[in-house]
Amino acid sequence: MNSILEQMLSNHNAQSVTEKKNSIKEVVQEIVLCGLSRAGFFHECAFYGGTALRIFYGLDRFSEDLDFSLLEPKDEFRLASYIPLLEKEVNAYGLNLNIENKAKTAVSDIQSAFVKGNTKEHMLLFYADDSASGSITGNELIKVKLEVDTTPPPFAAYEQKYRLMPMPYEVKLYDRSSLFAGKIHAVLCRAWKSRVKGRDLYDYVFYLSRNIAVNLKHLNARLVDSGFDGARYDLSLADIKAMLNQKFGAIDYEQAKNDVLPFIQNTAALELWSKEFFIGITDSLEGI
Repeated sequence: MNSILEQMLSNHNAQSVTEKKNSIKEVVQEIVLCGLSRAGFFHECAFYGGTALRIFYGLDRFSEDLDFSLLEPKDEFRLASYIPLLEKEVNAYGLNLNIENKAKTAVSDIQSAFVKGNTKEHMLLFYADDSASGSITGNELIKVKLEVDTTPPPFAAYEQKYRLMPMPYEVKLYDRSSLFAGKIHAVLCRAWKSRVKGRDLYDYVFYLSRNIAVNLKHLNARLVDSGFDGARYDLSLADIKAMLNQKFGAIDYEQAKNDVLPFIQNTAALELWSKEFFIGITDSLEGI
């Protein structure tokens, strides 16, 4: 295995087959970020979402996708234009991965692409002496999705962050308060239907436990942009808390726990999850 990949993998204490698959995906995510940085992607885009929170702020759960937002709306932006350089970068590390632009089937402000490769092949590359690959079917794929919001809501704030592996690179990303705004928006607006996103709740607890205040202007802009019932640009912190508490009263917490379990190691963190728990901790929510 490439020595850089070996060094990156050494930062992961993966034991189960699922954890090993996730570790491979996390290494791929960082190589993709490095490649995008070297291609100039972060001159016009910022990184946000759960994976940004994990890599740069220490979120202790696996996050699947790479989410980005243009710094300002730009009709001529094309994610597909970065794919040839990105594919070359990824393959330079000995990874047999393809990057495919996702064609739109409907009008959307989101542009998407997928990084794909054979799971068994890469399990053997990363964990050559491990028997875990024997339980993987031959056609199973590693997938990492990239999404770019081309009409981002205003009032986000940004930071520049640096990583040293696979080589030194720089990323522009939402600051923590703006990331928190995106997470509260997801808690309130995500169309959960029958599948409750426990990952959103887990991240919500993470932000509150770090005493991170929410960027209210950006949150309100996101709510207005989504057409959320009652959304206004001047909603107060008390208004947001009331909306959250109403949401917390309608959640099936067993479903929420089941959703997040595959992505975390410390399952004891979910024991207190209930309407009373989430309403109680929301008292400490602060805004800027």
